[in-house]
Amino acid sequence: MICFPNAKINLGLNIVSKRPDGYHNIETVFYPVPVKDALEIVIAKTFSFHQTGIPVDAPVEKNLVVKALNILKGKYEIPPLEVHLLKAIPFGAGLGGGSADAAFMLKLINDFCKLNIQDDELERIASHIGADCPFFIRNTPVFANGTGNQFEHVSLSLKGYYLCLVKPEVAVSTPEAYSLVTPAEPDISLKEIIKQPVSEWRNSMKNDFEGSVFPKYPAIEKIKQTLYARGAVYASMSGSGSSVFGLFESPTDLKEYFKDCYIWEGAME
Repeated sequence: MICFPNAKINLGLNIVSKRPDGYHNIETVFYPVPVKDALEIVIAKTFSFHQTGIPVDAPVEKNLVVKALNILKGKYEIPPLEVHLLKAIPFGAGLGGGSADAAFMLKLINDFCKLNIQDDELERIASHIGADCPFFIRNTPVFANGTGNQFEHVSLSLKGYYLCLVKPEVAVSTPEAYSLVTPAEPDISLKEIIKQPVSEWRNSMKNDFEGSVFPKYPAIEKIKQTLYARGAVYASMSGSGSSVFGLFESPTDLKEYFKDCYIWEGAME
């Protein structure tokens, strides 16, 4: 059985306050995008894990797909599986690729083994794997607050727009990015901003991480500027970076502007 874990982008991101536990309260809108990995499981005599595509420099036992499998094996009778992961979503990009793989693994095993685990329980299990994992269980646009783990469905569709996603060869430290931001309550909640036409987001929606990331990594800021210069209706860094996305009203072909970067272009679903 095969599935295709997809990435997400953050439509705006406000860092609201610092929590007593050292984490931060945020608000953001998670939106699924059609940048996808491929994940396949088949019955086998013994467990094996095979990963191709973008190299991931981590031992097998630390891969989130394997972690998801092991969590379910601790609760349910799971047969030995041969697992294949084709990695195409860049990591360290603010796109949630590893979290998507783990969440889709939970759903894939649930279907394959007919475990009949409901979505609420899958979300609870996913929350023990990674911060973004629960989002990918239902995989629909949500307003997220708390530490990014409290979801509220939003009626939002970007179908008809075209996405240009660019990731430079730059790695951003999320803890460092948080440390350089001064938390503050936004003047207008993202729940209200996303009700505006997309053409108005540029003037009202922001990602607080850009204020700390752009001065240190001007190449990331330049990507955003280029996307706007080439006609993006809205452009932003996703999460704490380093990827930047632009939403366009017509198909794009911008590879010549980002020759040293990963780039994905296509229609929103």
